[in-house]
This record gives sequence, structure tokens and C-alpha cells, in this order.
Amino acid sequence: MGNSQSPSSHKDPRFASSSRAFSHTELEALKSLHASLAAQSQSNGPHVSPSVFKNYFGLHGPLGDRMFDLVTQQRKDQKLTFEDLVIAKGIYEKGTKDEIEEFIYQLLDVSGNGIVGRSDLECVLVAMFDNIFNMDNSEHGSNFRTWCTLLPSVRKFLGSLLIPPNQGRPGSQVPRLLHLENIDPNMILLKKIYAWHIGGILPQHDLEEWKLLYHSSVNGLSFSTFLGNVSKDKGPTVLIIKDKEGYVYGGYASQPWERHGDFYGDLKSFLFQLYPTASIFRPTGANTNLQWCAVNFSSASIPNGIGFGGKVNHFGLFLLATLDQGHTFSCTTFGSPCLSKTNRIYPEVIECWGVVTKVADEEKHDGGKGTVLERFKEDRHMLNMVGLANASE
Repeated sequence: MGNSQSPSSHKDPRFASSSRAFSHTELEALKSLHASLAAQSQSNGPHVSPSVFKNYFGLHGPLGDRMFDLVTQQRKDQKLTFEDLVIAKGIYEKGTKDEIEEFIYQLLDVSGNGIVGRSDLECVLVAMFDNIFNMDNSEHGSNFRTWCTLLPSVRKFLGSLLIPPNQGRPGSQVPRLLHLENIDPNMILLKKIYAWHIGGILPQHDLEEWKLLYHSSVNGLSFSTFLGNVSKDKGPTVLIIKDKEGYVYGGYASQPWERHGDFYGDLKSFLFQLYPTASIFRPTGANTNLQWCAVNFSSASIPNGIGFGGKVNHFGLFLLATLDQGHTFSCTTFGSPCLSKTNRIYPEVIECWGVVTKVADEEKHDGGKGTVLERFKEDRHMLNMVGLANASE
């Protein structure tokens, strides 16, 4: 690896400088990664090919080509050395703010002409969209209907382009996110892009204001505090979790969080994923196991905590009353997969936002008439009309 004739040999002062930014363990991990990728490249030397590099990092098209070009010091020899990898990651991940931003600016210039133009940005945005929403080119046409179901905000926006923007174009609304001034905005999980994604399934009157009711870093892991904070407004709420695997997901609760010994709720509730993929999972109509909120029960058959979908001890999403762990399983209630990397989850951050609905009081009262089962039947009838209900278990 130490060929003295290589432009990125150990004699390059940038390699020595970048190496110091990594611990011994990190350098060994990078060395193992490079060796593995080089073996897959079947190269004559310790080099990684462009195709193996792009496949491993999930980079395709012009953005992938540009990243490989930058990482290999723009030599155009199609060979990524270990030294190249250390230098690039040292600048891109461990450098100063200015160094990182300069690298990103160069990355945006996918055409390599020194100017970041419209075509460059379009390439980058397409690559971001495909990566975030976990789609490949083969899926764009065949799974378009599924795509619209999982990303209702995009479907709503594309379906309303002939409506003048000043009339409140559907798919363009982003709720105003309200929180106390003493909360650092950098601590908040719910970014505007996430709120836009979640709001794609909600009516316009629920997209004006959302206010932060509970944040685990501010309010602590107290179930009583959680319920006390989120039950004040008696309206819909958005629960968001970031777990220790880095996954972000949650659920929209259409009914207030109140003590019950069984499932309750209506078909306005849903589950969602925010990161690393984005999807919305609506009720399928398979069962009525929508919301769960159990407090101070002593029976193992009634686990204390909050949850959505599935069945007892096998929920679509569930947080124990301790709020320090929970689980997520695939469930027929919402047609959702496991929302995290593993079924057992350990929350790092928990947030709950109150939806400030603008519906008139009399409409709220009318909507509350009848039993949960009666309202469920009405909702299911509506689902049947549009072909979404499903009787499978």
C-alpha cells in the first residue's frame, strides 16, 4: 500500500494529518473496510473500483461519480487507495466547519466545471430523494401506487399543482412548530420536513400549529409527567421516537391518551417512519387494535405503557411505562413493518406534539357521538368505499 510513486502515498502530508484525526481503532476499521472492498473489486493492487465503492455507500449516478472523483483526489485513474479514503474522510468528517462545507460545495458540482448550476442540484436532489425514500429506478413505475400511499405529502402536492398557491395548495402546508423558548431547537426531533411528511395524511385544519407537549430530555422519563402534559388539550398528538440505533419513527394518535384496559381509538390513527426511510402506514381495517394506554395495571395481560396496533405484547409500536424501552413488530392493523432496526427498542429521545385543530367546537362534539365501535364501523365503511379496507388477519 505504500508505493512511493502513488500520488496518495504515505509521503502525502495530508495522510499524516488526517490519520491523527482518527483513533487507532477507527484507522484499523477503515483499513479492514478498504481491504474488503478492494478484494471485491478484484483489482491487481490494493485499490477499490468505482462500482464497488458506489454500491457499498449507496451512491449512484452523477453524485456517486463525483464523490468517487473527490475521494480519489480527482486523479481520474479509477483507483481508490487506503490513503485516499483516510484523507477524504479526515477532511469530510473530521475537518473544520469550513473544510467540510468546501468539500460539500465541491460535491454539489457534479459536472466538475467549477459552477454549481441547476442541473447539478437536480442530480443531487434526485439522488437524495431516491436514497431517503429507499427507491430504485425499477420501482418508480411499477410501485407508483404504493409509493403514493407511503408518501401522501408528495402525492398531495403533485395532485394540486393547478391550484393557485395563494389559495392554500394542498401538499404545501407545514405546521408552525411551537415550543418554549428555553428549549434548544437543535434538541428537537421534529424538523419541518418531518412535519410536512406526517401532515400529508391530515386535513388542512390540522396543519396550522403543532405545539411541543413533552420532550424526554426536558421533562425526564416520567410516565405520569408524559400523560399529564399530553392530556391537557384533549386533542390529537404526534409521538416521535429516536432510538439508540438512530432510527426515527412514531405514531399519530387521533384520540387523547387516557387510561384504558384495552385497545381503543379510530381509523384516523397511523404509524410512520421518518429516518432512515420515510413512510406512512394507515389502518388497513383488519382489526380495531389502534391505540393503547394502560396505567397502573397489575395484570401481565395488560402491560402498562402506550402503543399502537398489533396485539398485546406484540404491538406495532409500544413504549413501556418506564419510557426507557419498548418494541416494534410488523402488524396487520397498519400493514406496517418493524419500524426500527430491531424489534426491541431503546429510546434516546421521545417527543409528543399536540395538534392544534381549528375545527369548530360543534363539529368536534358531533364527531364524538356514538361508541368507538360505531365510529370504527363508519370509518371502515369509508375505507371499503375507496378500496383500502382489508379483512385479512
